[in-house]
Amino acid sequence: MIEVDNHINAVRRTVGDRTLEEGEVRVITIGRSYPTDAEDLWDACTNAERLPRWFAPVSGDLRLGGTFSIEGNAGGTILTCEPPTSFTATWECAGMNPSWIELTIIAEGEEQSRFELSHIVPVDDHWEQFGPGAVGVGWDLAVLGLAMYLGSGEAVDREFSATFHLSDYGRAYIIQSSDRWREAGVLGGADPAWSTLAADRTAAVRSAARFS
Repeated sequence: MIEVDNHINAVRRTVGDRTLEEGEVRVITIGRSYPTDAEDLWDACTNAERLPRWFAPVSGDLRLGGTFSIEGNAGGTILTCEPPTSFTATWECAGMNPSWIELTIIAEGEEQSRFELSHIVPVDDHWEQFGPGAVGVGWDLAVLGLAMYLGSGEAVDREFSATFHLSDYGRAYIIQSSDRWREAGVLGGADPAWSTLAADRTAAVRSAARFS
């Protein structure tokens, strides 16, 4: 059981635009503060032994220029790495256009730090169908897992992850997350009617999927 409203409201979400050599892209940014120092937050986000406790098993060469694979999800190449503050990487899923992630860890004092992740995605058919929630809801689930792990010191239970979408609170979290990404998209200039349809599609798909 989780306090859905508290976790949803703890997250800041924005949607913006950027132009790369590859063309026009959308930038989906999620941020949340945690009651731990920046070094520990960095370690939780980059240590292969800790990542499965809140996110997923990650294999590969986790250093500059190395490649990685996330169990049941994406893989990519680490493009930049500046411990303990930031890294960037490609994000590659089978059958989908490549995208990119940028993670920044920001110290907010001796006992608090902030996770900020931007997922940079092409404006393709997948975007047109699902909008920012296509990746945004997944990252909402990730920052929830990170909050649960750092708050308790215990790994997120695998059974909880597998059945989260079947629970009333899990469905509520996914629906609220989808709606918040709809709001962020509209604030970023997206058409409200399209944003609502995209958010509804995202919520329907995510409600049939597991936690991460």
